[in-house]
Amino acid sequence: MNLDRRLTPANARVAASALRGQVQAASFVDGWTRHVAAPVVALRNEPAGRRERELLRGDTVTVFEDRDGWSFVQAARDGYVGYLPSDDLHQMDAPDLRVCVRATHAYSAADLKSPDMMHLSFGTRLRHMGQQGQEGRFTLTDAGHVPTGHLAPIDRHEDDPVSVATLLLGTPYLWGGNSALGIDCSGLVQAACLACGIPCPGDSDLQAAGLGLPVTDGSAPRRGDLVFWKGHVAWVAGPDMILHANAHHMAVAYEGLAEAVSRIEVQGGGPVTGHRRPG
Repeated sequence: MNLDRRLTPANARVAASALRGQVQAASFVDGWTRHVAAPVVALRNEPAGRRERELLRGDTVTVFEDRDGWSFVQAARDGYVGYLPSDDLHQMDAPDLRVCVRATHAYSAADLKSPDMMHLSFGTRLRHMGQQGQEGRFTLTDAGHVPTGHLAPIDRHEDDPVSVATLLLGTPYLWGGNSALGIDCSGLVQAACLACGIPCPGDSDLQAAGLGLPVTDGSAPRRGDLVFWKGHVAWVAGPDMILHANAHHMAVAYEGLAEAVSRIEVQGGGPVTGHRRPG
């Protein structure tokens, strides 16, 4: 059986109980639920290894092993597996708010002049602690006091993923990035989809294989569609216009679709490999 390592919660020592009979491991465990405590943390392929994706504060994970300061986890949002520092996890009630703007800060008090405690990226999940200050301008969360206008109920979904992706226009390109500090092509797609209540894998090849439905009738891409290349994906923002996090601009940027198709092929990235419609 060929199991994708990125989505298979198993290493040489431990594996998820559901994988019994499918993989070899010294022990099989159910795991335990934790939430990310750090504003942003890299999900690595091995302890202190390469960043493959990032998780944000409030993201839910299942922990299968805590060893030498590193936790082997699986992210609830997309099933991605990896290692992160155990100190970057904590136990909390389920989040019920999300950051709905590009970025914000959590303050020590309900006062914009009070010390800021941490930077929070779009998509961060927080727990409402039931108090507000300065006539509702701030909401007390598990991370501190956050401007109320920067928050939305976690179950309130946006309706246009391209508009969501536009919030991150100009964000620096970061391979494996998932935050307003740095993001890659598949991270931009996932952030926009999740905000719209659309389940979405973490990497572009997984998105090309199963996100939404393929468009196979030869029709022109329309706003909200996805165009794929080998190792790359872009939102269609309008007629002959895409929005993507890319290494050419080293940022989230608009680019003409025909221009991008020509440029990517000339640079050795090959032709368009897929056209899909999320939703």
